[in-house]
Amino acid sequence: MASSLTAAKQQLRTIMKQRLSNVTQDSVLAQSRQIFETLKDFKPYKDAMRISVYLAMPSAEVQTDAIVRHALATGKQVFVPYLHKSTLQAPDTPARVMDMVHLANLQDYESLMLDRWGIPSVDPATVHQRQRILGGPDAQHSEQATLDFMVVPGVAFDFDEAGSVRRLGHGKGFYDFFINRYLSKLETKGLSQEMPLLLYGLALNEQLVPASSGQPVPTDAHDRRLHGLILGNGEVKASVSSSSHQ
Repeated sequence: MASSLTAAKQQLRTIMKQRLSNVTQDSVLAQSRQIFETLKDFKPYKDAMRISVYLAMPSAEVQTDAIVRHALATGKQVFVPYLHKSTLQAPDTPARVMDMVHLANLQDYESLMLDRWGIPSVDPATVHQRQRILGGPDAQHSEQATLDFMVVPGVAFDFDEAGSVRRLGHGKGFYDFFINRYLSKLETKGLSQEMPLLLYGLALNEQLVPASSGQPVPTDAHDRRLHGLILGNGEVKASVSSSSHQ
């Protein structure tokens, strides 16, 4: 079962890679702009004070530079991905895991260097000085840091029979593993009800898999549903169910 699920995911990634290779950079930028215009007036985003935003590859996915700049300019606390070697002992832990680390200000954001995929990345030498959502032995802030709103990337998205947003990632499991660890920590502290985390995907129009395709986004119990999706045409599609987990 696990191997057939993996194969189905890989097959859909291949299809989406081909589809996205035909999307022009002008279209990516125009759709990203439309998404930003929608998001900045979207009440859940406006109300959020502590947000996590992925930093985008230069092409074939929704660009987030305008979102990061707007969030910082409007006084939000902004957290961005930081990948590091795992020190966790739990079984099924990936060799590398993700945390979200705090950006001090616009200058801090603009100083990030590009990695080999062209994605702005936090310098590991600065991580010990930054607030981290999951923390760690070398984290400066030992208290639990929280998030209100998380902008999640993906390769493909669709809706299940119950109307919840399904997401296909790049296959490393970074986001699902991070989100599940974070929500588990909140649950342990009894904070999951009073500190809900809203998860919203950003999708180019071409990344939404139509129900008629016969190729639904394959998921298992670890793949977390999203609360909604903001599309390149500016449309917000919310999950019908308020529960975002299978």
